[in-house]
Amino acid sequence: MASFVISECGLKPLPRIYPKPRAAQPLSSSNLRFSRTNQRFNSSFCSSTGIIKERNWALRVSAPLRIQPVEEENRAINGGEEFDPAAPPPFKLSDIKAAIPKHCWVKDPWRSVSYVVRDVVAVFGMAAAAAYFNNWLVWPLYWFAQSTLFWALFVLGHDCGHGSFSNNPKLNSVFGHLLHSSILVPYHGWRISHRTHHQNHGHVENDESWHPLPEKIYNSLDNNTKMLRFTLPFPMLAYPFYLWSRSPGKKGSHFHPESDLFVPNERKDVITSTVCWTAMAALLVGLSFVIGPLQLLKLYGVPYLGFVAWLDLVTYLHHHGHEDKLPWYRGKEWSYLRGGLTTLDRDYGLINNIHHDIGTHVIHHLFPQIPHYHLIEATEAAKGVLGKYYREPKKSGPLPLHLLGDLLRSMKKDHYVSDTGDIVYYQTDPQLNGGRKS
Repeated sequence: MASFVISECGLKPLPRIYPKPRAAQPLSSSNLRFSRTNQRFNSSFCSSTGIIKERNWALRVSAPLRIQPVEEENRAINGGEEFDPAAPPPFKLSDIKAAIPKHCWVKDPWRSVSYVVRDVVAVFGMAAAAAYFNNWLVWPLYWFAQSTLFWALFVLGHDCGHGSFSNNPKLNSVFGHLLHSSILVPYHGWRISHRTHHQNHGHVENDESWHPLPEKIYNSLDNNTKMLRFTLPFPMLAYPFYLWSRSPGKKGSHFHPESDLFVPNERKDVITSTVCWTAMAALLVGLSFVIGPLQLLKLYGVPYLGFVAWLDLVTYLHHHGHEDKLPWYRGKEWSYLRGGLTTLDRDYGLINNIHHDIGTHVIHHLFPQIPHYHLIEATEAAKGVLGKYYREPKKSGPLPLHLLGDLLRSMKKDHYVSDTGDIVYYQTDPQLNGGRKS
């Protein structure tokens, strides 16, 4: 695995990971319509390695003289027919960048720290209140609220990992370790694997987070594993297991410095994060002797499980569950831009502000250097360029209960993808839903 480079605008993409997005070509619609049976594409996956020497990838993109209206381009590309989400977009990454106001790229460390203070005060305040009342009418409310705040702490640590917290790598590392270790996440181990996810989003084999299983790997799983992976609530409790052993078809651990997730010069960072994680685990064990294991379970254990469910729910729905099937790519058809355009924004109602607008995900995936407090403005500015490639999220009530339906439908239908083809879509295993394969 190639290493990465950090600049003042965050993580820089590698040449293997960020091939140059293709501009629209004046091809006929027949050349751009892709079969959903995915049998037309059989080119092998190509890869190369290298190190970027340019320092300002995210900020040094020239603005186009004129951006052609997206609707006109879409009609030209698709021959006036129904929009094809797998068609190469009629714009480049630089066009989207040019549409986003310059101040959206500015990171304010004081503002970032203020969000940390807000969340930490709320976490300890609610724990103190719940322990004081110690009433079974209070505990369920506390568990939901505290698990949501644990998830908010994770999102702030996630910003540290992207470098969108501040321009100071040491400050990012300090706060990242404090925030993630407190909720039993190995900061550097996760940061590195999450970088891999962003660099390969939408790629069948190379993506890291909730990537689809090729049919061969899917068929190699025993029935119990399949049921656990696609039957709720088990997939919503997968994150701790992923940290220890990753996903089916991949090997390595986020805690082990010799894992193939990491290159040699990252191993010290991984050791540091594993030590911090171990210290937090030891602190919790010691605390159980002070307040009792049952009280620790109520104050920390149940909220931790709720946080895991939040993390799995949100990250899964960023890439699955849309009413229209979205493509996954391999080989020459994959690009950083096309992969990023298959991610989804989600509306979480009152939770949006609490978990720092992490549901505003498309622009975050394309430009992870943008601080979370500028994502909404950046998204609004980019919509005119993205056109139909941006899928407006369904508006939520106070609580995002509507997303549970999206999750259930996806778990019933999105099981595996074809072993062949450079543009593939999820397929359904009828046996898993109680039917028979034809």
